[in-house]
Amino acid sequence: MVSQGRANRIAQRIKEELSELLLFEVSDPRLNGVHITHVRVDRELAYANIFFSALEGSERREEILEGFSHAGGFLRHQLAQRIQLRSFPQLRFNWDPTPEHADRIDQLITSLHQQEEGQEETDETKEDE
Repeated sequence: MVSQGRANRIAQRIKEELSELLLFEVSDPRLNGVHITHVRVDRELAYANIFFSALEGSERREEILEGFSHAGGFLRHQLAQRIQLRSFPQLRFNWDPTPEHADRIDQLITSLHQQEEGQEETDETKEDE
C-alpha cells in the first residue's frame, strides 16, 4: 500500500502521460478530441480510474468508450514503459459529466442575470411614470 500523496503523484503522472499518448501516439479516430479530466489511483495501485470528456459532449460517450476498450492494452503497455512501477494498475475508463454540468450551471446563472436585468429595467420604467 502506498501513501495517499504518492498515489496522487502517480495519478497525476498517468494523466500527463496518457494525455500525451492520446495526442501523439493513438491513431484511433474514436479517441480524437478526448480530454482526460481526472485520474484516481487506489492505494493498492491495482486500478487507475480515468475520467474523460469530449468537446462534443456525451453524444460520443459510447463511441469513445469502445475506442478506449480497443486501445486499453496498448495504452497500459505504453504507460507502464513510461512510468516505472513494480506492477502497473489496470485502467478503467469513465465518462466525466462535470464539464456538461458546469455548462448547465453557467447557462442558469446567465439566465438569472438576464432576468434580473429585465426586472431592473421594469422597475426603472415604473419609477419614471
